Amino acid sequence: MTYEEALQKINSRLRFGIKPGLERIEALCKKLGDPQKKPRFVHVAGTNGKGTTCTLIASVLTAAGYRTGLYTSPYVLDFRERFRIDGEMIPEAELIEEVKRVSPVADELEAAGDTVTEFEFITALAFDWFAQRDCDFVVLEVGLGGRFDATNVIDTPEAAAIASISLDHTAILGDTYAKIAFEKAGIIKKGGDVVLYPVQDPSVFETIESACNERGAHLHIPDEKNMQVNGTALTGTALTWRGLPLTLPFTGAHQVHNAATALTVLDVLREKHANITDEALQKGFASAYIPARMEILSQKPLVLLDGGHNPGCASALHEVLKTHLSGRHITAIMGMMADKDSMRYLELTAPHFERIITVRPQNPRSLSAEALADEAKHFCKDVQPAQSMKDAIEKATVSGDEVLVICGSFFLASEIRDLAIEKYKA
Repeated sequence: MTYEEALQKINSRLRFGIKPGLERIEALCKKLGDPQKKPRFVHVAGTNGKGTTCTLIASVLTAAGYRTGLYTSPYVLDFRERFRIDGEMIPEAELIEEVKRVSPVADELEAAGDTVTEFEFITALAFDWFAQRDCDFVVLEVGLGGRFDATNVIDTPEAAAIASISLDHTAILGDTYAKIAFEKAGIIKKGGDVVLYPVQDPSVFETIESACNERGAHLHIPDEKNMQVNGTALTGTALTWRGLPLTLPFTGAHQVHNAATALTVLDVLREKHANITDEALQKGFASAYIPARMEILSQKPLVLLDGGHNPGCASALHEVLKTHLSGRHITAIMGMMADKDSMRYLELTAPHFERIITVRPQNPRSLSAEALADEAKHFCKDVQPAQSMKDAIEKATVSGDEVLVICGSFFLASEIRDLAIEKYKA
């Protein structure tokens, strides 16, 4: 089996879509020897900030000397980004071996009438790889919701975290903060420790607190009086946490809240005797990296790439543009999915842009460049649809002190990132 054939094997399961319920993943893991019972887990749910929170925690655990697995979604550049140990993606040869190991088990379940979805397949694959590689900790990002997400097959984790909750996937998770929080609260296990992102709608606090009380779980809300912001720039944020200076390589007020959430999770792990020194905190924070999250691709001209399409992501981008790029001549390249609230995203972001070039990502769910352009014209006078990613890059050419912001769907980010780097490389 080649690497391309392994990916085809995985992607063929996309046709099964999303199927709520843990029965299939439980059966799949059981036939694999229950690999999810071997490592210690940190389990992270939420609408926005899951990836940052997971990345910070995993980076610190690695810096502390623990073999640390990290399971995240979606990927931006390479499918293997979803499975990492100590920052390194799963090697192609090991992914092939895992697909060979998991496929017959999934086929056996399918023959018995249980169709295993793509996410269930890769989640089981991840558990198996982390167990085979003897990970001490695995930081596990929820795919969708929490209660019926395949990652929720684990027992009580060392710590659970619930990041910022906003209105996304409302057709599946519910159309209010309380309903969505109820689904996220599904990861709260009996007697567990739960850290909640400190800035939430009041109904989220009520829902999470109620779930913790029901299950005898311990709720930790970060005390941001312990956090001081000493300086901010597009390249990151200088922080002090209980007197300890930290360099956070992400910008925006939301990232400070994500950092406080991650640090509170690490406090919980320390209380459970994990050997995490102050030096590990500093080293882990400084070395954390996520592609396409307020990522600077070029300094002059400034080219900023930000993947994220829901209202929370739009609000975060709005704050960064207002704080760091106010008064600059900004052109945007934007692509969105048709099932997202593109009008709300545009309402928050488009007024910052002098020009918007719209483009359609190569995904069946994507919004056409023309349709997105029609919507964008409500908020920006100069809007043009592009026929391709190359056409978008050419139409949006900037120079000198001008700024290019590439934003919207992660599918857009993955397709256009290399083209932008190539065009603006020094």
